[in-house]
Amino acid sequence: MYGKTICTIVFFIFLVASFSIYMGTVDPRPYFYLLQSQPNGASSPCSSSGKPLRVFMYDLPRKFNIAMMDPHSSDIEPITGKNLPSWPQTSGIKRQHSVEYWLMASLLNGGEDENEAIRVFDPDLADVFYVPFFSSLSFNTHGKNMTDPDTEFDRLLQVELMEFLENSKYWNRSGGKDHVIPMTHPNAFRFLRQQVNASILIVVDFGRYSKDMARLSKDVVSPYVHVVESLNEEGDDGMGDPFEARTTLLYFRGNTVRKDEGKIRLRLEKLLAGNSDVHFEKSVATTQNIKVSTEGMRSSKFCLHPAGDTPSSCRLFDAIVSHCIPVIISDKIELPFEDEIDYSEFSLFFSIKESLEPGYILNNLRQFPKEKWLEMWKRLKNVSHHFEFQYPPKREDAVNMLWRQVKHKIPYVKLAVHRNRRLKVPDWWL
Repeated sequence: MYGKTICTIVFFIFLVASFSIYMGTVDPRPYFYLLQSQPNGASSPCSSSGKPLRVFMYDLPRKFNIAMMDPHSSDIEPITGKNLPSWPQTSGIKRQHSVEYWLMASLLNGGEDENEAIRVFDPDLADVFYVPFFSSLSFNTHGKNMTDPDTEFDRLLQVELMEFLENSKYWNRSGGKDHVIPMTHPNAFRFLRQQVNASILIVVDFGRYSKDMARLSKDVVSPYVHVVESLNEEGDDGMGDPFEARTTLLYFRGNTVRKDEGKIRLRLEKLLAGNSDVHFEKSVATTQNIKVSTEGMRSSKFCLHPAGDTPSSCRLFDAIVSHCIPVIISDKIELPFEDEIDYSEFSLFFSIKESLEPGYILNNLRQFPKEKWLEMWKRLKNVSHHFEFQYPPKREDAVNMLWRQVKHKIPYVKLAVHRNRRLKVPDWWL
């Protein structure tokens, strides 16, 4: 009797479920997708989701971008993926601030399915507006220092750009809040920064920005573009045991005379001098010195990353693509993609106070377990592709990660724009 009752109940449940699926009130696919989506364990922590970001890119005269790379470039033909000049291999240290170029290039690529952002030509369809002004390259190109008369050309470009934007109904519609402006050099856009402080700024840190201008809630932290050559899988596989093959414990090669937090470099030099397992060397960035640094990082277990003129520097990302565990010394550093990447899984952090205690850093590194180092090293290898800038862009590389970060800002932008449209009095939150 009980068996007959159970069979009747099961049959009734099956009948209801079948009818629901047929009528469309229940969709069984998500349950099957959950079973299919992770055949070998957890999926990537940096996986894409949703529709690509729709980006309208302003068509600026080439003097604002490409002409700084090629003075003979003409405005007669529009810039496309076919006539876009390659980033020059001889640019040296200027490459570290070339994020503006790679973002522009990605929008000229034609919009592959795996891209986080696609270019739209109808501004009314855009989620955000990209301003392709190479502000970092402009600073590096027009004048050798802040007092050089040639910097006047950089200032005039900024003035002309702001005149262009202020005549755009899309800039005025949002007050620039849905506009994306890269300025990764600490002195980029320095003359008229306050006029773009509502926009989504692409920065490498906040060392030269006031809090009323740039902040994490509004802006995007970008990696520097690494200047050393990336270490590929073949290079790693040829090492055998990577822990034993990397014979230098701690490596630093760079300028020791820096401003602000970067003054710590001179003090670290004195503390770390005379240790046979430490390589600490003064150096400037030349083509030959970059090659030497490449070999040095590849043969070291840990790479020292003290603050520079601002809390971060290119050295951190050189270390990552060299698969050298970063040792980060900076109290105010902000890191790219930190909502998706946990840097503590492949980096070590010391406060400035800790780093200045005699023997503190070296004692920690010398006692660091080999098993733990190998675990961090493997994790470092697995995330290093997120810090690669390339054309055409590839899935989850630095460019696509940056566009995804911009997409994360859209709800904030829409909230601000919609509130401003209906306010009849000054915003009481300001």
